[in-house]
Amino acid sequence: MSESLQHVVGQRLRAHRQRLGLSQEKLADQLGYHRTYLGSVERGERNLTLVSLEQLAERLGVDPLDLLRP
Repeated sequence: MSESLQHVVGQRLRAHRQRLGLSQEKLADQLGYHRTYLGSVERGERNLTLVSLEQLAERLGVDPLDLLRP
């Protein structure tokens, strides 16, 4: 069975965040999110809205579709 889209987004988000050398806390601060919320997104526990996905992608400097591709 393939991974859920939530888990794919979480893994991609974590990879891009780490590539930029940002901690969860730093990225969450920049986006106005709580660190625990961002952690739950990275673990695939949260169902993001398209607006949130766009905000994350913009801050990471990637196309939103890059967060959706395994």
